[in-house]
Amino acid sequence: MTRLVHLSDLHFGYEHAGMVESLLACVNRQEADLVVVTGDLTHRARPDQFAAAASFLSRIKAPLLAVPGNHDIPLYSLVMRFTQPWAGYRRSIAAALSPVLRVGGVQVLGINSVDPFSWRRGALHSGAVRAAIARIDPAAINIVALHHPLQQAPDAPKELARNAGTALAMLEEAGVQIILSGHLHRWEAKFLLGSGSPARILQIHAGTALCARPEDPPNEFAVLEFSDDDTLLVARHYARNGTYDPDSIAETTSFSRVNGYWRNLD
Repeated sequence: MTRLVHLSDLHFGYEHAGMVESLLACVNRQEADLVVVTGDLTHRARPDQFAAAASFLSRIKAPLLAVPGNHDIPLYSLVMRFTQPWAGYRRSIAAALSPVLRVGGVQVLGINSVDPFSWRRGALHSGAVRAAIARIDPAAINIVALHHPLQQAPDAPKELARNAGTALAMLEEAGVQIILSGHLHRWEAKFLLGSGSPARILQIHAGTALCARPEDPPNEFAVLEFSDDDTLLVARHYARNGTYDPDSIAETTSFSRVNGYWRNLD
């Protein structure tokens, strides 16, 4: 079995400060083979916020793969956003904006979906998508991790990233099996299988793990467990009463992949 933890939208600088330690303990308690963070590690890409995010990530015991989110580049400093958008992220988090890492039979391919010229919406550039496709391992379960979803429900509060549909089709054709994303601050897994999403790709949107925005749903993260029999268990962990605890599992969903197609077993 291979276990992945999927975190997103930490928003250091606008986080539930009292929740940080319990989240860290809960993540480390999973004894994951890999922790994937799909962007928005900071709220305004300021040095102190990057420092707090980096400190948190440094205490995660598992190997780590992160990609930037739109909040990880400057918002108000237009000169910095257009000329050095990734300076803070690269200095504090990671030099690679589209990293690749394999653990066991699972390979995660990061894609940078942030567009400095369209700060919130994001974009999927064909060159970045092709670069990820070129690194697909046919002997592994290939997962793409990015901040902006490639498909979302009609009532989603944010506009779909530019070229998302084209990127989704390219990744499906290339054999990507799973896409992990964030950005929307809302949980989604099985719904997209039945709402027009190609059944060969399972898309999982993680909610926000720490953001303190009052209107958001409960803070949460996901754990993915891959078994040798081509089944996947996705557990949604959420914070209760301002803390994560060992019993903070809101729901679990099982999936099976047969002849290249995903189906929900619940």
